[in-house]
Amino acid sequence: MRVDDFNFELPTENIALRPVSPRDAARLLVVNPQAEEWLQSQQLEGPLLTGHLLADHHLRDLPDLLKSGDILVGNNTKVIPARLRGKRTGRGTTTPALEATLHQNISPASWKAFIKPGRKLRLGDNIDFSATGDDGEIISLNATMTNRGEGGEVDLEFDLSGPDLQEAIARLGEMPLPPYIASKRPCDERDLEDYQTMYAKHEGAVAAPTAGLHFTPKLMAELKQRGISIEYLTLHVGAGTFLPVKVADTDDHKMHSEIGILTPELATRLNTAKAQGRRIIAIGTTALRLLESATDESGKVSTFSGATDIFITPGYKFRCIDALLTNFHLPRSTLFMLVAAFSGLAEMRIAYAHAIGNGYRFYSYGDACLLFPK
Repeated sequence: MRVDDFNFELPTENIALRPVSPRDAARLLVVNPQAEEWLQSQQLEGPLLTGHLLADHHLRDLPDLLKSGDILVGNNTKVIPARLRGKRTGRGTTTPALEATLHQNISPASWKAFIKPGRKLRLGDNIDFSATGDDGEIISLNATMTNRGEGGEVDLEFDLSGPDLQEAIARLGEMPLPPYIASKRPCDERDLEDYQTMYAKHEGAVAAPTAGLHFTPKLMAELKQRGISIEYLTLHVGAGTFLPVKVADTDDHKMHSEIGILTPELATRLNTAKAQGRRIIAIGTTALRLLESATDESGKVSTFSGATDIFITPGYKFRCIDALLTNFHLPRSTLFMLVAAFSGLAEMRIAYAHAIGNGYRFYSYGDACLLFPK
């Protein structure tokens, strides 16, 4: 398909720079293409908009919008402070400033990363990320660029390894806010909590699974009280999720890969639930991508451990999920393509136009949609 088919205009005032408080006060747009089909079957006339195809709610209404027996599946990855600031050393008379956003852990001492400005680096160059900590102690960290890959990413080999490297990154790094937020304001102490789900557990993500940011202890308790269970898998979200699609046709796009784990115990519980006719609802596109990667054409969910680069566009046959809770996504992005594949491109265009016109807040710190399949 043409990438331009997934384009739309978004006013800058619709981009959220902070989340609402409390988190479950965010707005929720329900998109149900099946309602449109029902209305058409009744031979009703007129536009099929709010109240039918679309309905306006808030995240706190989620227990009323789901039903007992439903299973929500969240991504319990934990965002690390993956943005490092340093300078190139050891070549020439200058030491240009560089910014590295760690992308994917490839060994105890190595990470794939995006570097700005990338043109300042050559193979074998050293980057000094050392800085003075809050306690006055010098935190030392250096890396060597060992490879340049596609899409501008590089491989960095650090002078520390394992827990020592993790500790240095934690002390030196910043939360890797998305470009559309980081270009408007600096990261601060609030983001340490705001850009993390309440159920974050396993460190490794360099971008938050943002649909999960809306959950609060109160909302979780109400869901469980209604008989709606919550399960967790792990997909370490990479910075590649923000990469623009630069090709004209979706067939030519190379999808970034991310590391995920779906345990045997979770696979068994999901297969049992599916056999009982219970609905599986993904909390976010990251959970969806791992669920679909772990599910075969017959609908059986299996254990998964490793990388997935699944790229979902219209025409994809969904194998596992029955609904999707997700935020509003960027134009021409792989994530907007995914939601268009699930609920229909025409329907999602209507939904996004409604959201923009009614002041919904977009992207990572914004509002959400509850999507049902076409």
